[in-house]
Amino acid sequence: MTIKTPVALITGAGSGIGRALAIEAVGSGYDVVLVGRRRAQLEETAQLLEAGKVRLVAADITTPEGRAAITAAAGDRLDMLVNNAGRLAVGRLTDLGDEEIARTVGTNLTATMLLTRDLVPALSMAQGRIVNIGSMFGLIAFPYFTAYSATKFALRGLSDALRRELSEFGISVSYVAPRATRTPTQEAFDHLVEPFGMVLDDPQRVARRAWSGVMAGKNTIYPGFGERLFAGIQALAPSLIDTALTHKAGTARAQAALNSYTRQKEA
Repeated sequence: MTIKTPVALITGAGSGIGRALAIEAVGSGYDVVLVGRRRAQLEETAQLLEAGKVRLVAADITTPEGRAAITAAAGDRLDMLVNNAGRLAVGRLTDLGDEEIARTVGTNLTATMLLTRDLVPALSMAQGRIVNIGSMFGLIAFPYFTAYSATKFALRGLSDALRRELSEFGISVSYVAPRATRTPTQEAFDHLVEPFGMVLDDPQRVARRAWSGVMAGKNTIYPGFGERLFAGIQALAPSLIDTALTHKAGTARAQAALNSYTRQKEA
């Protein structure tokens, strides 16, 4: 009897957490299908993988054509789907345009839901696992991350529903909730790191702990103790989180006003 090498398909694999997860997967003996919009970035990820069979799919998960190409690359059997591709929207909700909100929801939630739907047959053949990369912002809603937090809350709900719905096919579902991470999108919220007292993790640390939780079969994975602590406070005493984040939001507004005044003086 031939033992087949397990296959993991990872979206958003061109950088950040997705790239780091690809390294973890190959290190655990998986073949990988790397998905991303930019082939050059996928090739950079592939060069970091020491072993295993690697397939690259340059595709946009938000388009039917992109999802069709991804599904075709996955084939008839898939052991793991890692939904990591995402889009970050930062700023007051009143300052976000229609297109930016639609793209954020479309990438983080709608496209993830549709791609997962399309890959259920392949996952069921392997009794595989779906891994949804969420965020602590999907457990604790941050001001100025309103649209992003909303999508991550929804992704957490999707994960719970799918776990119950797809159990008949032997498919498991994990939701990973890292805190802020050093990725190419970090510059979008650099101005909020200090006012909110954010601690940023390296993608490698997040991926290592996330992968360990996935291999242990955990349903919800917090890559650090701090995340578990804050999740517990949010569940038991949400008013404390309200007070703390409202205060920090005020600090962020004051800092933004000071920065604006300084720029005007320098001009």
